[in-house]
Amino acid sequence: DLEDQKRAAREIASMGAKAVVVKGGHIDGPVVRDVLYVDGEFHVLEAERISTKNTHGTGCTFASAIAAYLAHGFTTVEAVRHAKEFVTDAIRYGLDLGRGPGPVNPTWSVLRRAWLFEAVERVRAAVEELDRVDGIGWVCPESMINLAEVIPYGSDRSDVVGIPGRIVNVGGKLKASSCPKPGGSRHVASAVLVAHSLDRRVRAAMNVRYDERILLAARDLGLTVSSYDRSKEPPEIKSVEGMSIRWGVGEAFNRAGKVTDIVYHLGDLGKEPMITIFGEDAVDVVKKLLRILNKVGQFG
Repeated sequence: DLEDQKRAAREIASMGAKAVVVKGGHIDGPVVRDVLYVDGEFHVLEAERISTKNTHGTGCTFASAIAAYLAHGFTTVEAVRHAKEFVTDAIRYGLDLGRGPGPVNPTWSVLRRAWLFEAVERVRAAVEELDRVDGIGWVCPESMINLAEVIPYGSDRSDVVGIPGRIVNVGGKLKASSCPKPGGSRHVASAVLVAHSLDRRVRAAMNVRYDERILLAARDLGLTVSSYDRSKEPPEIKSVEGMSIRWGVGEAFNRAGKVTDIVYHLGDLGKEPMITIFGEDAVDVVKKLLRILNKVGQFG
């Protein structure tokens, strides 16, 4: 337990080590606690336990990360804390290779930054494509539009690029309120995270107003469509902020047996009906929308 870790750290330090880290990954529980003993003080570093078999190389990655942060001039406490965060992500995004335990992924933090940059550029390009189309503003719902793209293997909203302030109808054109950035979406981000967790090829989504013509045109184009009933949302889901979209989109995909191109609902008390379009990236989503609107034959 934690007290045993502290005793072990102090005893090892008595042999001459200036700093000691006693890891706690082998101890059962939902939280993993590592103990750092340095300058006569204990520091307990916590992280959620990640359910995975891909943990090969955890110790080497952790030790190497500590050394790297120390070389960059961080204090011992800072270096170990940053290394703990680094190795936790490396475990979370470990590689499921071959048989048995796969390796952790120490390149994740570098890849994440690169993928976020690419996602920002794609969302920007998709918004510019929308901006070039006149008379498209009618697809904007009262709650406005967001267009979001998640990076590969993204797991939370910080991994999703969206538009802070959303996309609005200005004189019949769709205009972004601000530049795309990570964490720039909540509701659409929740939808795309569910889709991506079920089908890694799907990484983007966009919401538009509900209109039967959009659904008819989508089906005519061969796009797949599913739906859910917001009035059947369980109270325990409805009471938790941010869970409604995850529940609803998951229900729609379960009904279809796959991730569909489009999910819609007919609203509920205080909630307007909505259509969400999914695609491989933000540009793909906008192309689907424009194909649908060409089929509808109405811009404005």
